[in-house]
Amino acid sequence: MSHDADLIAAFFDHIRYERRLSPATLESYRRDLKQFSAWLQQQQPSSEQIRWPQIHQHQVRAWIASRHRDGIGGKSLQRQLSSLRCFYRYLLREGKAMRNPAEGVRAPKVKRPLPHLADADEVAQLLHMDGSDPLLLRDRAMMELFYSSGLRLAELVSLNVGDLPAVGDQLEVTGKGAKTRRVPVGGMARNALDAWLKARSQFASTQEQALFVSKRGARISPRTVQQRLAYRAQQQGLAQHLHPHMLRHSFASHLLESSGDLRAVQELLGHADISTTQIYTHLDFQHLAQVYDKAHPRARKRRKSQE
Repeated sequence: MSHDADLIAAFFDHIRYERRLSPATLESYRRDLKQFSAWLQQQQPSSEQIRWPQIHQHQVRAWIASRHRDGIGGKSLQRQLSSLRCFYRYLLREGKAMRNPAEGVRAPKVKRPLPHLADADEVAQLLHMDGSDPLLLRDRAMMELFYSSGLRLAELVSLNVGDLPAVGDQLEVTGKGAKTRRVPVGGMARNALDAWLKARSQFASTQEQALFVSKRGARISPRTVQQRLAYRAQQQGLAQHLHPHMLRHSFASHLLESSGDLRAVQELLGHADISTTQIYTHLDFQHLAQVYDKAHPRARKRRKSQE
């Protein structure tokens, strides 16, 4: 085994045993380094071996440009650069390299797709469900809570009965990274929850802690929640397919549209970085642009002149 192959092997021992990265991440890093190695071999005579400590930034930049020309997307290129940076950070730590050639190299920007959401009328149509069937009461309570509090699917599924406040309208949930936050529970959601709690005993045993349970009485699964929401949306005559995160998006967008308080929406959603929340400002601007095009006299004249 060559010296440079030894470096690769030692790096993978480091991320496997010291950093305890998952097998999927290990395989991803291995594939990225192999692809970069293959590209380097194509750029130099076959008799020469790759010298990892001697790689320069311009070579990394050229490789990324080549991958981009081959149609590889920005997200994949960002991951491959991350693999290289991690490898060279290890070499720097071990004194096997003098620089990290992947530092300062940027992948093409990834265009973040705008989330799909339901407008206020569609949400109202979805939640206008009459009846006393226990499953209907459960489904309505779940959907009301999604829209009222902006919960993630995993957050809703993990709720226990004991998490509901005895008084007040603040619910504490545990989100990504085991971080907790307090979210409001609106009046309609609280009423729906109260109705469900009265029917819950028809499914759940006295020992079961989960707030939302399946027909078998165990904690409801994320997949079942997704299926129930899609079913209820179809039953209520909604044209588009609804999923739990769409209600979270709708919660954020409708709240931001009414309040304009981006920081408050960030806190309620549990976003660590406000840039994640800023996507909803684009949604709001889209709505404002549509209103302008429909209502502004100059906008109407411009459209007529183009027809």
